Amino acid sequence: MPLPANLNVYISAFLFIMGAYLVALYAGLIVWTARDIRARSRDLLAQIMAILLVAVFNVPGLIIYLLMRPHSKLAEEYERSLVEEAVLHDLEERRTCPECQHHVEPDFIICPYCLHQLKLRCEGCGRLLNPTWQVCPYCGRFRDKAEESHPQRAETLSGLEEPLAEPALAPEGRTIPGNPNPS
Repeated sequence: MPLPANLNVYISAFLFIMGAYLVALYAGLIVWTARDIRARSRDLLAQIMAILLVAVFNVPGLIIYLLMRPHSKLAEEYERSLVEEAVLHDLEERRTCPECQHHVEPDFIICPYCLHQLKLRCEGCGRLLNPTWQVCPYCGRFRDKAEESHPQRAETLSGLEEPLAEPALAPEGRTIPGNPNPS
């Protein structure tokens, strides 16, 4: 069987294509490693060492890098920390009465079990406030000193000796429905 006359051309073209493929693969491994380590670590020395490991040892270096790299990306760790912070924030919110430890809803003003004052109503805008706040974050009104020294609390359910909360005024000066006593 005779060999084709231009066999050298075919072999040269094949070797050129294989060489270009290997160079592209080599460069791609280095670029992928650089991007991956930047997403997983802020340590500059670790980034340089990972890139050099793959650049010097190629595929065996990539295998070593894959075994040694951090398990999670920085973005995943950040999301995890946000979720943990949100869970901690939910746990820190008082969903139980500080006096009797019964479950209370977030919009309760007074605990229905022990009548402990959970929140105050702002005299300016009528929104609920934490009793420890000195100023309303919604309208900017400061709390009165008399209000701080004598928090309003209902003593009995029958005949309510003190009002549960001051009636709030609507922005136009009208009373909010359900509050019979305008101030």
